[in-house]
Amino acid sequence: MCRHHPPCPAADAPDREAAKVITSALSQGWAALCNGVIVFEDTGELLPDGRVIAPHRPAA
Repeated sequence: MCRHHPPCPAADAPDREAAKVITSALSQGWAALCNGVIVFEDTGELLPDGRVIAPHRPAA
């Protein structure tokens, strides 16, 4: 999906959240990344293959 250089990390890469934001709805708490991942304000993620990554905020 990523068409710029250098390319963003793949959706299954550990650093997938480093991809560029292509659209967002901050009032709704989400952003779509160019690698197809949707990240949520609570740090949860939805991967392009439908897998859900639970929120992973650092422990206080």
